[in-house]
Amino acid sequence: MCEDDRCGSVSRQLSTFDDFRNAITAYRLPRVLIAAIELNLFTAIGTQAWAIPDLARDMKVSERGLAILCRILAMAGLLKKQGEIYRSSRLGATALNARHPAYRGDYLRLITSHWADWGRLPESVKSGLPLDHDELDEPDYRRQFTWAMHHRTLETAPKIAAQIGLRDARTLLDLGGGPGTYAMAFLTKNPSLRATVCDRPAALDVAKEIASTHKAAARLSYLPLDILTEAIPGIYDVIWYSNVLHIYSPQDNQALFRRAFAALNPGGRLLIQDAFLHDREGLFPEEASLFAISMLLFTERGNTYSAAETRAWLTDAGFERIKVLRMKKGTEDWEGGILEARSPETNKKTPVLRTGSVKHLRPRSLS
Repeated sequence: MCEDDRCGSVSRQLSTFDDFRNAITAYRLPRVLIAAIELNLFTAIGTQAWAIPDLARDMKVSERGLAILCRILAMAGLLKKQGEIYRSSRLGATALNARHPAYRGDYLRLITSHWADWGRLPESVKSGLPLDHDELDEPDYRRQFTWAMHHRTLETAPKIAAQIGLRDARTLLDLGGGPGTYAMAFLTKNPSLRATVCDRPAALDVAKEIASTHKAAARLSYLPLDILTEAIPGIYDVIWYSNVLHIYSPQDNQALFRRAFAALNPGGRLLIQDAFLHDREGLFPEEASLFAISMLLFTERGNTYSAAETRAWLTDAGFERIKVLRMKKGTEDWEGGILEARSPETNKKTPVLRTGSVKHLRPRSLS
């Protein structure tokens, strides 16, 4: 798949002590950004112009601390500085501002909470278990997480939907689809398509709220299901499996592929979008490798997988004509493309479904 065996970013190849030091101290700007979110700085600034003394009084923080923080944020482009006056950038005044309709609050809360979680990485390395493996998967958390995933994919989903041809498809299943953001994007692009978003009830409640203001809502239906233990009812032309593969073990995904195979029309398509590793050694792209840490911290058996091993699982489940759909650079959710696999056109065999008592786990990070 990649001409270069390493494939992807090599920005962190560390060969000297200076390289090592620079990699470790890269935490500094991220911590400034998180502090700004934790202090509700962008909401306090809003769309107004502020001098530091006035803003410090309004926020009830020190002038010295705020002046240093704002200067760094201006250096990073999130604030605009003119003399002693600061304003928010467009990004700061919208997506980071709780008073703006475009605010991405749930997603911001999710990714900023990871700072403390990643600080506990040695615990998970020692135990092999997620940080909160004894906690229940509460509906309130699932609701917040589902909104966060909507905020994460709001801009990406239409770009992806625009590049995947579904002209001949009439039915699509968004498997483990959470807020249904991708399902709605596909419906918008394809007026004759009908879609079903499949997930747990708390996630589907969010999907219904989002769809209620959408013109294509009448063509969207909802399927509550434990996708690891229950067969998929109905038959579809396309199954969209996005950002779910990494939550589960190889065995879980292989069983799920068999269920998906049984739920597809002859010639139907399974489209898998995920953080695939693409080189022979399973090291790159860098973002896909690092994302495996999130799976260690927040799931019991999740990981990131190579496109090659996923191909093998699909073949074993009965799929054929497996290929990578390349997305335009800058529009993809993950580097390297989307895997497409097809059900045979004729003489479709029935796969052996392997059911069990596996719990549908809570993914806390899909950043």
